[in-house]
Amino acid sequence: MKLVVLACLAAMAVAAPQFDNPPPVLILRDDRQDNGDGNFQYAFEADNGIAVEASGTPGSAGQSNMQGSIRFFYPDGTQEDLRFTADEFGYQPQSALLPTPHPLPAHALEQLRIAEEQRAAGITFDQRGFRVNRK
Repeated sequence: MKLVVLACLAAMAVAAPQFDNPPPVLILRDDRQDNGDGNFQYAFEADNGIAVEASGTPGSAGQSNMQGSIRFFYPDGTQEDLRFTADEFGYQPQSALLPTPHPLPAHALEQLRIAEEQRAAGITFDQRGFRVNRK
């Protein structure tokens, strides 16, 4: 009986999943500065190419205004950079990674041009689409 239990334990040990653990990531740089008055900055970089830098100042409405950048690499080695600003106007990222809106079709641009001409001429419409100021 002991032999059967020992054989079962050996079979379980052999059948246990073998995890392919990646090598640990080394931290090359970790600089932080907090002045205690709302002004701060930090910079972080790892040996796998990931890097983050940011600095911040107190904002006029009590928020923290920040500017910074993030760099990382895709598995194929392609580098991606993201720059950002965060302030009273919200979070504003800039990167080739971010989707962009499709261009407006020609008929929509024409409608916008006509609306602007009407606005400049003082022509206005009510909520139902009826012209308000008839001449």
